[in-house]
Amino acid sequence: MGTVLVTGSSRGIGKAIAFKFAKEGHNVIINGSRDKERLLRTKTEIEQFGVSCLAFFGDMGSYDTARELFSRISEQFRYLDFLVNNAGISYVGLLTDMTIEDWNRIITTNLTSVYNCCSLAIPDMVRNKKGKIINISSVWGSVGAACEVAYSASKGGMNAFTKALAKELAPSNIQVNAVACGAIDTEMNHFLTDKEMLQLTGEIPTGRLGRAEEVADLVYYLATKNEYLTGQVIGLDGGWI
Repeated sequence: MGTVLVTGSSRGIGKAIAFKFAKEGHNVIINGSRDKERLLRTKTEIEQFGVSCLAFFGDMGSYDTARELFSRISEQFRYLDFLVNNAGISYVGLLTDMTIEDWNRIITTNLTSVYNCCSLAIPDMVRNKKGKIINISSVWGSVGAACEVAYSASKGGMNAFTKALAKELAPSNIQVNAVACGAIDTEMNHFLTDKEMLQLTGEIPTGRLGRAEEVADLVYYLATKNEYLTGQVIGLDGGWI
């Protein structure tokens, strides 16, 4: 079995992905930057599957912090087989109401973190002539969303990053793909009122939100199966977009 890093994995989609890999017997590195106690609880839960789990508290948008994490990974596991870039935050509001600090925080957390982790993971993957990188994107990266301009821009950048990096790494037998999630039932959507939630699910052909476990199943497939599938942004949105 291999070793996976899932950024932003103390809750929601990231936690579900970490659990999926742990259930299948892989060593797991989890990461969070907002709630250390929650991260440590998630580590304890993952260890119940009988695998090794490293919990690292820190912002992957900081290159120095990401480099510290990868030093720890090298010491404990030698290298990564799988990298899942899931860390992300949103901002809902008009662009004209955003501060430059808001903008930088979104881009750094959602996009710069992907560069940081990829740049640190790739050298070992190239030496090993294998590796899988899966980026957790959003449908808004493809079509854009009003009042989520920065978030949409960060995910659009992630999509382009995915396609370009896949071409760059294909000769080294490293596959890079993204999952463009639609409305997934996580804490990120819990700010919606009942009326807003009903309106949202009414727009989705399947009539419901996606489940974090469904995202995890797709990510695990991309990480462990087809080696010819690369450079793709795969929509998981119930037919919404």
